[in-house]
Amino acid sequence: MPENGDIALHSCNFVRAIMLRKSPEQKQPQTDLFKPLLSSFINMDEPLVKLSHELDWSILESAFADLYSHTGAPAKPVRRMAGLLMLKQVFNLSDERVVEVWQQNPYYQYFTGETHFQWQKPCDPSDLVHFRKRIGEDGARRIHQMSVGLFREELAKAKHVNVDTTVQEKNVTFPTDLKLAVKIIAQLNQIARSEGIEQRQRYTRVVKECRVRARFAHHPKRKKQARKAIRKVRTIAGRLLRELDRKLSPEQRERYVEKFELFERVLGQKRHDKEKIYSLHEPEVACIAKGKAHKPYEFGAKIGVATLPGSNIVVGVERFSGNPHDSQTLAATLARAEETSGRSFEEAVVDRGYRGAAHVGQTRVVLPSEQRDRKLSRRRRERKRKQCRGRAAIEPVIGHMKHDCRMERNYLKGAEGDVINAVLAGAAFNFRKFLAKAARFCRLFLAVLESSGQFVFTSFVSKQTNCRFCLCVSL
Repeated sequence: MPENGDIALHSCNFVRAIMLRKSPEQKQPQTDLFKPLLSSFINMDEPLVKLSHELDWSILESAFADLYSHTGAPAKPVRRMAGLLMLKQVFNLSDERVVEVWQQNPYYQYFTGETHFQWQKPCDPSDLVHFRKRIGEDGARRIHQMSVGLFREELAKAKHVNVDTTVQEKNVTFPTDLKLAVKIIAQLNQIARSEGIEQRQRYTRVVKECRVRARFAHHPKRKKQARKAIRKVRTIAGRLLRELDRKLSPEQRERYVEKFELFERVLGQKRHDKEKIYSLHEPEVACIAKGKAHKPYEFGAKIGVATLPGSNIVVGVERFSGNPHDSQTLAATLARAEETSGRSFEEAVVDRGYRGAAHVGQTRVVLPSEQRDRKLSRRRRERKRKQCRGRAAIEPVIGHMKHDCRMERNYLKGAEGDVINAVLAGAAFNFRKFLAKAARFCRLFLAVLESSGQFVFTSFVSKQTNCRFCLCVSL
């Protein structure tokens, strides 16, 4: 039998074994006799290649160095993991899909710092989950600052910002009293089984019958029957909760204190209560009404977005708990924009939803108001009208962040997941702007050379690797 000291030594060695130390940086690529360099057969004018050259990866290396241990097995390179997060958001891919595409696409591999083409997957998809938890909100904002740093000229010229709010929906089902009560009953029965508690009744058949009677609750002939069934399910959930609370020992009850308090809040909340619980696994979800005809209510978190006029670069992304008025979110959004961009702005152009805010620090708030505009001179009135009309450009920016950069529905856990997903969506939009700008420059450069009559350029896409190859033919 091992001594207590041996057990402690083995456990200590086990803890050291699972710790990850930071992998060493590779300054210069080493040539391989049997593998060609990626730079020898890919198009170095590809926008993704140019983006990889523009980014200062050493900033992320130094910022994330303290998050790793000095002992243990080497972790995946920081550039590879951070690059995979960027590619995931830029091209709207899941964790599983970005790993698969990386294995097939040499441009993805070059972007993440590889020197030779790799046949193996870069990591397990779950490693991206652990990396997001490791860097947290601060790491996501570092990546966002890098994306803003790509547009120094636009940032220096801007004197004001456009600000608006939107809703980042959470990956939860549409909440109803019946759904929440049924989930509570299922979890209470699971707790009873795991703790060995003998229940008087589990109500499996009764709950199933009540769910059938609760269908088509809005039909006039079935409304009364449906309401009665919903009340019965809520009563059953409360009965099981009280029974478990009585039969559990003090040690067992201590493990489920928070969960039982959440169940009591859900079962006791009324229709017009504030700060209601809409999801058991995401209790911080809020119900937000933005006045949309096709979607009256959205369940998620309110996000404040700040963009530069003209260039539409996203310089500020902030997440808010609950459903605060837009005027109460302006100060935090502007503070975040100033922190990310490293400069202050003279004016913030907003819509009428921000009524009540005239100044935020040294920043003047510009919002359309017919009564106030009558007192202005014609020149100032026209300038303000132009600013307010230009503010509408932030609406399609938010639409692209949602549909192209994975902000339409958030699959990350908790309030921190809301922040990370929204901030990375803002960074991905900036990266997409840079890629589009680089692609336009490349096409213009090729058109100028081809117009000279000395060169002919053509390109084709490989179906196996999903890569674009360019050929230059001299006449």
